[in-house]
Amino acid sequence: MSQLFQVGVGSGGILILDSLLRDPRITHYTIVDPDIYKPHNVHRHLFPTSCVGRLKVDLAADWIHQHRPEIKVNALPLDLLAPESQSRISNEVAACDLGLCAVDAERAKYHFDALLRKHHKPWTLGEVLSGGIGGWAHRFVPTGPCYGCVASFLQREVKEAETAPPSNYTNPVPQTAEESIPASKASIAAIAALHANVTLEILDKAIPPTPLSLLLTLKQVPGVFEAAYRTHRFAIPRSSTCLLCSEVTKPIPEESLDEALDHALARLGRE
Repeated sequence: MSQLFQVGVGSGGILILDSLLRDPRITHYTIVDPDIYKPHNVHRHLFPTSCVGRLKVDLAADWIHQHRPEIKVNALPLDLLAPESQSRISNEVAACDLGLCAVDAERAKYHFDALLRKHHKPWTLGEVLSGGIGGWAHRFVPTGPCYGCVASFLQREVKEAETAPPSNYTNPVPQTAEESIPASKASIAAIAALHANVTLEILDKAIPPTPLSLLLTLKQVPGVFEAAYRTHRFAIPRSSTCLLCSEVTKPIPEESLDEALDHALARLGRE
């Protein structure tokens, strides 16, 4: 028996949910998403035009029950970041076995990480890169690197390896019009499948889950990806100086703290 807690059932989140609900080990599913299904969602989602205007969590709950009517579903149209939602969400996380994050906002990812870490739960994250050129699947465990460690490490690695790409397509949160090319449904589905597989490995409780950051390229982009359809596995350590998860108790110099906070706020400002 496994209970899943998923935030986000958009074009990628619903595909992850569709893959995971088929696994007989899953008996409970909690879904959190405040959004309404809109006309522009139709071309990259599972649901038809007739569903426009309904809550995405209600559509997702119906989808689960069509395929696995025995699964217990909690469909919560809540904002993950809203103060009034925290008590209910925290209770759901405390009861789950693992979490899934399928949202794009940086602030939500940091919040989700802190929430799952507080309750000592493993969780996974999928990120489709701008233009659908590839994507990430991350797996987090309570004792491993947090999302802040991973985001900081990958940003540093990209900068060090960077030659002179015309645009930072490797950033999941685009900053320019060129980087904001929508991903195709096929690209979203490829990364959603990768995310689902990384998640399913956690359900095999005979094997302790380990941290993982996996990059899958889907297109060749000069200056960014040398070739399509390649995977890259990153061994990312937990940072001893991370302000989010470090257990170091020694005081941090004021100038270092200011620099770290500026960096964190700069990342959060990208959403």
